[in-house]
Amino acid sequence: MAEKMCPGPVNGAAGFREAVCVHTKKVYDQCRSRDCMRDLRVYLPIEDQCFIDGNAVSVKPRSAELLTAVMDVEPVAFRRGFYSVDIRFYYKVSVEACTGVGHPRILEGLSIYDKRCILFGSEGGVRIFSSRFSQNQMDPQLAERSNRPTAVLEAVDAILLDARVVYPSQPCNCGCCCELREVPRAICGCFGGQDLALDSTSNQLVVTIGQFSIIKLERDIQLLMPAFDVCMPQKDCCDTGIGGDTSEDPCEVFSRFAFPVEEFFPPYKEHDYRERIQQCNAAAAQAVRAQQGGSCGCTGGANTNRGNSCGSNTCGGNTCGGNSCGGNTCGGNTCGCN
Repeated sequence: MAEKMCPGPVNGAAGFREAVCVHTKKVYDQCRSRDCMRDLRVYLPIEDQCFIDGNAVSVKPRSAELLTAVMDVEPVAFRRGFYSVDIRFYYKVSVEACTGVGHPRILEGLSIYDKRCILFGSEGGVRIFSSRFSQNQMDPQLAERSNRPTAVLEAVDAILLDARVVYPSQPCNCGCCCELREVPRAICGCFGGQDLALDSTSNQLVVTIGQFSIIKLERDIQLLMPAFDVCMPQKDCCDTGIGGDTSEDPCEVFSRFAFPVEEFFPPYKEHDYRERIQQCNAAAAQAVRAQQGGSCGCTGGANTNRGNSCGSNTCGGNTCGGNSCGGNTCGGNTCGCN
């Protein structure tokens, strides 16, 4: 059985100076998600809602921004150590509405999406009390907390895939309750403080949003880690490499910039680029062989150019000349006939 290591200096360990106890957060469980959220209703400000109610409009998707996500973690009954993570996503959706007359109008509204997942967060929990140091006076006491699992959401920018207007005669197929009762005040502030139309009897703007995300359950924990040494910065603050020192010559700084070749000559697609590289390499190899072997520039011919005049060989059905090589045989030299 391996000997249990304790905090402190380590003897005989290659490169390790000591074992240190680190307080950090440990990920107990996590999952990734690819959500395609179909037919989410967009709650528009009252003025914009009146616009789509009074006009036959077609809409084009522009963008979707994840404003915030509200999470709630609760233990799962009869499954010890597991927790349900309920998440509500708030999106700010922007579309371009066209009526066929006049300029397009930009509409911005709110969409919401609810998601639940089950993750393992282990058991147990303690109450944690702490204080903040204050010299020569009573230390202020910080709020009580615990080491219960906390949910963490990581999400990339949302992708607005589709947008359309649903008229009252068309039923909603989103599979959720479409009546939003209230909107947090902070969310309303993202729309200039305007009131949003929450009724479900009028025309509705619905969108499809794509979202990639990772959901984690973390706990505070102490881990024993191998330490090599203290981490002392080696770079001076003035040595930025891009001219942070005002005493450095600006032209000298500019001379270190790489020439932007791709700005002048945009790269090919990856497949075309590789094919072009192979063609260039083949042409270069052929040129080298021609110089070393004395070809006439005619490859694949039935006759070699050694001892024969250029006029007697063909280049793929074409004679090397119409042009004579001065009546001299190739003799190991290229004729310059292509």
